[in-house]
Amino acid sequence: MKNIINYNLIVIGSGAAGMMSAITATRLGKKVLLLEKLPKLGAKLKATGGGKCNLTNTLPNEDFMADFGRNGRFMMPALNALDHHGLQEFFREIGVESHAPDGLRVFPITHSSNTIIDALKNEMQRLGVEVICSQRVKKLKLDGDKIVGILTQDTSYTCENLIIATGGLGYPSLGAEGDGYELVSELGHKITPLHPAMMPLITKEKWGAHCRGDTIAKATIRIDLKKAKKLRACGDLIFTKEGIRGPVVLDFSREMTPLLDKHGEVPLLINMTKGMNEEQIRTHLKAKHEASIYERVSSLLPESISHALCKLCNIDESKTFNKIAGQDRDALIKILTWTPLTVIGHDGFKMAMITRGGISLKEINPDTLQSKLIHGLYFCGEVVDLDGPCGGYNLQWSFSSGFLAGHLGEKPKLTHKPLSV
Repeated sequence: MKNIINYNLIVIGSGAAGMMSAITATRLGKKVLLLEKLPKLGAKLKATGGGKCNLTNTLPNEDFMADFGRNGRFMMPALNALDHHGLQEFFREIGVESHAPDGLRVFPITHSSNTIIDALKNEMQRLGVEVICSQRVKKLKLDGDKIVGILTQDTSYTCENLIIATGGLGYPSLGAEGDGYELVSELGHKITPLHPAMMPLITKEKWGAHCRGDTIAKATIRIDLKKAKKLRACGDLIFTKEGIRGPVVLDFSREMTPLLDKHGEVPLLINMTKGMNEEQIRTHLKAKHEASIYERVSSLLPESISHALCKLCNIDESKTFNKIAGQDRDALIKILTWTPLTVIGHDGFKMAMITRGGISLKEINPDTLQSKLIHGLYFCGEVVDLDGPCGGYNLQWSFSSGFLAGHLGEKPKLTHKPLSV
């Protein structure tokens, strides 16, 4: 086993957070080594946003943090250091222009994650960041409560600071194994319960299998459990052979998977009629006396879903509204207002884009992202207990946290007035 020269910083992981932290520290004059266990850099980053790489979004920082839920305000110092304006400027400086075609989601103008990965790799090469792939870290080395180095499968490295940017458990085919959790838990750090998130869901009801191919815009989903009734989300919904998917499901799965572990199944109520209530739906169905009930329902919903819901209510689609029995009409109106579905499972971390849970934020200083337990140990990106919805949230957090962690405790220079707690 050979000993390597001492580094000011070693970064473990070559995702968005890891590469940003390495670039930041090197720009500040630090000697940096980045280690990646896979043969290539940025494997998960390459798959982000279906390969289009939704970098961030244009929401004000307060709204951005609010969408992360219970832990959102933890990221305030990181966003003050690098918000979406700063991130776009950073990429502009290294040769990548970005834009927001819909006014909200920001992409590189190439709409290719390869553009982002190549730019980050080129900047690290320009700065002289040492990068070694196919290096799996086995152990962190301490002197008392201070980081002094790491041990890989074949080499010992020494360092003054260490950044853990190993990501979560989502997409194990792209290298996600949760190794960062294991490394830091051995040092006494608490790992909160880990759940797969941002993924399709499996439902008990299978009638939706006949409705594939139709997208329901602006569907609202809420959880029909007493202690979770306030949880809801709105967005595009798609039925699958086994259940449901689409942006609204990907976002809402963050709330669902912990409840599934607790209850085994979770009842949902879905409004697919753009927020119409029972009275509005009744008025709509009655509006044209000569029209069949199917014609009236299909003016609200795609044909396949209209057929399915009428069938669930045992309604003869050819009849007009006033020819249908009162209890059947009431059942149809109720199911059009809030369609019940029962979530019974998911495909686990193999289909999860992100991980809910991680290293406890209570043990991390939000102003520096340094461990409160181990001096010289920093965290950034998905490895900590912080996750957001679809739409550039998680990548912005990865870049912002990598930028802040890369300062190694030094205060970043701000280009704007920071938010206050």
